Amino acid sequence: MAEETLTPDLCVIGGGAAGATLAASAAAAGVPVVLIERDRMGGANLHRGSVPSQAFLAAAKRVQAIRQAAGFGITAGEPEIDFGRVRDQVQKMIASLAPNDSETRLAALGVRLIKGDARFIDAVTILVGNLQVRARRFVLATGSSPTVPPIPGLKETSYFTSDSIFGLDERPRHLIVLGAGPTGLELAQAFRRLGAEVSVLEAGRPLDKEDSECAGIVLETLAREGIAIHCGVEVERVERVKRGAGSVHVAFSSAGTKRTIEGSHLLLATGRRPNIDELGLEAAGIEYDAHGIHVGRNLRTANRRVYAIGDAAGGLKLTHLARWHARLVLRNVLFRARIRAAADWMPRVTFTDPELAQVGLREDEARLRHGRIRVQRWPYRENDRAEIERQGKGMIKLVTTPRGRIVGATIVGAEAGELIGTWALAIAKGMNVRTLAELVLPYPTRSEIGQKAALNFFARSLTNRWVQRIIRALRTFG
Repeated sequence: MAEETLTPDLCVIGGGAAGATLAASAAAAGVPVVLIERDRMGGANLHRGSVPSQAFLAAAKRVQAIRQAAGFGITAGEPEIDFGRVRDQVQKMIASLAPNDSETRLAALGVRLIKGDARFIDAVTILVGNLQVRARRFVLATGSSPTVPPIPGLKETSYFTSDSIFGLDERPRHLIVLGAGPTGLELAQAFRRLGAEVSVLEAGRPLDKEDSECAGIVLETLAREGIAIHCGVEVERVERVKRGAGSVHVAFSSAGTKRTIEGSHLLLATGRRPNIDELGLEAAGIEYDAHGIHVGRNLRTANRRVYAIGDAAGGLKLTHLARWHARLVLRNVLFRARIRAAADWMPRVTFTDPELAQVGLREDEARLRHGRIRVQRWPYRENDRAEIERQGKGMIKLVTTPRGRIVGATIVGAEAGELIGTWALAIAKGMNVRTLAELVLPYPTRSEIGQKAALNFFARSLTNRWVQRIIRALRTFG
């Protein structure tokens, strides 16, 4: 028997990046809101995801900058790394950002916060301990957790995931990373720059969801920095040889050859799975599978009272995608606006150095969808700002229709994540490459790299014989 029954307009399950944003915004607009969170406010993004990851990567980037200072006439020598202080500054960054999603702030906005595990008991009711919530609408924003593959010996071996690695007390002697996706390679490079030996094992192709030409530039850099990446690997067994400061052995096969690699620490970066198993979705009539909750383009589930957003809804697992979902649902809740969560133009970034950013279709995807396409490239080394800062490694790759509508863009190089926003806007708004070519951009900036690629779209037409005849004819008029 429930001790209390709440009847808010909106009940949000999950206090991470998307859920907290949605609850706070709805409450600020005067909507009665209940937010249910079983762990800490801020979710994985704040405590175990993007925030600690970026703080850790920032430290590794500073180390590399010191090593490369000689190229600017500055002698600094090999930096001394205090790994404990690196870990502490990561935790300080988390603490500094935590107030943005704190219980105090949400309560001040009018959000009723409930701590505990939420479970549907019927189509319109959630139970949290002895408390019932019967809301007009529910939003499932429960995020995701690292996937742990069924490798023999793994359960008996201590390992880290991307959620737990930032609590490491000591620098690994030799870190073995399972998985060569964005997370695995970002952390592999960071630990390598901070002084660890690093080996990466990948079943398929590293960065297999990215443009292979541009991903190759990232992989070349990682190899040059001393990271060993083994592709086409099948991991057969994992075991801890000695307790305490012992070693972990990973047995694997590649191209028919059996091998064993020995390291001090093991990191799993083999993907993430949605946190939906304990929500009682069947009782609410909500359809789902191992990839996430089934939703339409309006983010509604099979139960029309219930939305699912972010990682819980499957698809790309990106913080900015989850927050965009939250904004769409808020528009529907407040104004009954029709929403369409088609994310063909959703950008994504691999925060290695160089960064790898993608939006829209890759070249191979565009050829399948559109048939005839045009591809424009422009290298970083042709950009004055990039050369001045010794960051000439990289390129931009634009994919357009024959008439110039932009359908995809990939950037690999310094600050690629900052530069991709322009192209996300261009694709979302259906812009023609001519619009970007006609912009006036400040000099010297890296933004000119993209404009040069846009201008290059028209270079071929200038050599067309009919265009040449028109130019010659116009010259006769002075």
